[in-house]
Amino acid sequence: MTAFRFLAPRPGVPGGRALGGAALLVVLGLLAWWLVPAGPAQPRGTLTFATGVPTGVYQQYGSLLKQRLARDVPGLSMELVPSQGSVQNIDMLVSGEADFTIAQSDAVAAHLKQGGEGGDGLRAVARLYDDYMQLVVPAESPVREARDLRGLRVGMGEERSGVSLVAGRLLEAAGLDREQDIDAVPAGIDVMPGMLESGELDAFFWSGGLPTGAIEDLAVVDHIRLVPLGALMSRLHRMEPETRHYRAAVMPGDAYPSVQQGEPVDTIAVSNLLVTTADADPAVTEALTRSLIRSRDTIGQRVHAAQKVDLRTAIYTDPLRLHTGAQRYYRAVKP
Repeated sequence: MTAFRFLAPRPGVPGGRALGGAALLVVLGLLAWWLVPAGPAQPRGTLTFATGVPTGVYQQYGSLLKQRLARDVPGLSMELVPSQGSVQNIDMLVSGEADFTIAQSDAVAAHLKQGGEGGDGLRAVARLYDDYMQLVVPAESPVREARDLRGLRVGMGEERSGVSLVAGRLLEAAGLDREQDIDAVPAGIDVMPGMLESGELDAFFWSGGLPTGAIEDLAVVDHIRLVPLGALMSRLHRMEPETRHYRAAVMPGDAYPSVQQGEPVDTIAVSNLLVTTADADPAVTEALTRSLIRSRDTIGQRVHAAQKVDLRTAIYTDPLRLHTGAQRYYRAVKP
């Protein structure tokens, strides 16, 4: 330990008492610095975050959250891993290939109901934003509702995606069998717009936040239309409990201005959850939760759906309970 030597002022020198008092304050300050802990150390290391297909909202959201986390917790880095979507994301969590991910609540519920591996260990960090089901067709297409897809080539999302899960249920609600009544094409949002433009698809389903960049880009180069799906909601209700996480929703007229021309589109929505496992480090989970909530406005400038992330709704993570680290953060900021 370094030795500090303090010289007493000479008798009779003005200000001696003041100098002595200052020296005492310095000593006390040093003692406090040595003896009082500086607070909990920030977590360090690397966490793996499963996202989704390129050009999808999950991938963009994960990329922006990674940037925010690096700023908030410099010792904690995030490695992004692409995937086919919600279903595969959950599989990657329970297998240990990922530490955190985003998944649709209906995909999580299906995993739990089917007794999927590691289901008991799944935990939520936050409810994020709603995905809106979007059925995209060429502007001149005769398809006006989902049942008109009979006999057509339909993009259904990747096989292990949340899109594929919801699209299959929508077809069932419309009275169609995905195996027999349509030519179902497993493809992601990174390729489906190009396939529609080139005539390889007659339509495609997508489940994502509004707006989805790939659909915005398609609208620039091709004339497309969004098919309303809201009329299927009553039939979906009769298919519960598998469909209880779906709700009627309206895509606002300005979601895709060049497509909708100010007209809203009735559709179906499902919430997204940020998910981890019970084994995740509480300190890491708390830090990620903090960055997630604090980044809403900055991420929302690039991913409009992120503007929906809110402290009041983030804690509603049915069908999962919150991770202890996330609970710790929400309790700390509770008004």
